[in-house]
Amino acid sequence: MIAPNTVCIWYDHEALEAAQFYASIFPDSSVGRILHAPSDFPSGSSGQVLTVEFTVIGIPCVGLNGGPTFRQSEAFSFQVATDTQEETDRLWNAIVGNGGQESACGWCKDRWGVSWQITPRMMVEALHHPEPAAAKRAFDAMMTMRKLDIATIERALRG
Repeated sequence: MIAPNTVCIWYDHEALEAAQFYASIFPDSSVGRILHAPSDFPSGSSGQVLTVEFTVIGIPCVGLNGGPTFRQSEAFSFQVATDTQEETDRLWNAIVGNGGQESACGWCKDRWGVSWQITPRMMVEALHHPEPAAAKRAFDAMMTMRKLDIATIERALRG
């Protein structure tokens, strides 16, 4: 069944590898149908993997091996909510440790250039704290981090 809305992510030529990686680290993720090109196309040849259907944390996606014409940017990212520091660390370390890059405030990129926000749920709640000064302290703490640290944000929230 074709989903009514699917996120299409452009890869140079490694869509299958990326989909398999995502399925290996994220819950409720899997690799589905693989379409091999029925004929030559601008960035590839007949028989090569053209598209890969996959799911990331329940979100239907398709990876398109479109060649080097377009690159990923932070204008698109997956925001992944985590419940514990252990989960935050596991996902962050998997992405960065597999050829990815750290960025700021819970953002990182995987080796294919796709951006991820690994965000503890409590961080979002802290930013919505009814006391503006507490929300500011949590925000200011977050702004100093790469991978988000729940204990540090909790201390900032308490003042």
